[in-house]
Amino acid sequence: MTKQYIEQGKTIGIIGGGQLGQMMALSAKYGGMKVIVLDPTPHCPAGQVTDDQIVAPYADVKAIEELARRSDVLTYEFENVDLKALEDVADKVSVPQGTHLLYTTKNRIREKTFLRDQAGMKTAPFRAVKSQADLKKAIADLGYPCVLKTSEGGYDGHGQLVLHSDADLANPEVAKIIDFGDDILEGWVDFKLECSVMVARNADGQVAVFPVSENIHWNEILHESIVPARISDQTAQLAQDDAVKIAHAINLRGILGVEMFVTEDGDIYINELAPRPHNSGHYTIEACNFSQFDVHDRAICNWPLPKIKLLSPVVMVNVLGQHVAGARKLSQEKPNWHFHDYGKAEVRHNRKMGHITILTDDVDKTLQEIDDTNVWRDKH
Repeated sequence: MTKQYIEQGKTIGIIGGGQLGQMMALSAKYGGMKVIVLDPTPHCPAGQVTDDQIVAPYADVKAIEELARRSDVLTYEFENVDLKALEDVADKVSVPQGTHLLYTTKNRIREKTFLRDQAGMKTAPFRAVKSQADLKKAIADLGYPCVLKTSEGGYDGHGQLVLHSDADLANPEVAKIIDFGDDILEGWVDFKLECSVMVARNADGQVAVFPVSENIHWNEILHESIVPARISDQTAQLAQDDAVKIAHAINLRGILGVEMFVTEDGDIYINELAPRPHNSGHYTIEACNFSQFDVHDRAICNWPLPKIKLLSPVVMVNVLGQHVAGARKLSQEKPNWHFHDYGKAEVRHNRKMGHITILTDDVDKTLQEIDDTNVWRDKH
């Protein structure tokens, strides 16, 4: 039986007002929805394009309640949402993503356990670590190299460290991570490249799956996404199939980013899940018939989901704080490039300030063209 949908003209409430919330809101406005955002920063990126903004901390229960009261459906743009606050307003507003998705994905140990035991996915071997003694035992089990991570709160490489030998245990960062008290040690996956797949699912169980993105990182921050990924058709199909299996296993509502490692022989290991739109899916705005934001909004409102088509090969490149001046100059030199500026007030080194999407018939030529600009010369 088809579940009720949220009709046009109703209000989507978004917790979080960064660039993901901004693009989610723009898509919702194009679709005829009203949008209210909750964010502590006045005139945040999402607040610049929404009908209204509630300026308050994310932990402000009264602000969450106000957002719920003024919305018909509630969503979020980042993982660190107060689960109890969401549960408390679930009787006042539709919260289609629920709290199980967030509860699972905001903790790496729970996430890896779900992927392995419930979704039947390959993952890196892992051990829970709460002390130096646990770490030494886990290293004895998994060997070097391995990756020590906090189980919660890390992003763009924060809260994690690659360990190559016993000598690395003297690094002060190890003690900082151990002090967190709830960590994970992951064995090394010898991967050829990193990829991701965006997948969406609505309350009726309909699924929309996007093409596989090949992702290139610098200093643990996404630099470029290349679509279609430079992998075999068979491996690409396997990656999409895995994403769909995960969506069903976790009873997904909305969109999910599935980050994965692809090995030399085409095996796929699932690395992490992002229960929201994802940086590596930004290419979809220009390169697909529906963007990841269009499909997320449709899914949480329980609209029918489209079959996704890639309209053109594409390269997406991030604009961090140190690239802003060069990218703005390029906007006057590259008329066929799509420039996105998130409107953040403060420019900081390694802060995501925007992105550029380039539709192309020759990916290698486009990658060289990006490199030749010298705007992104800070890779080392």
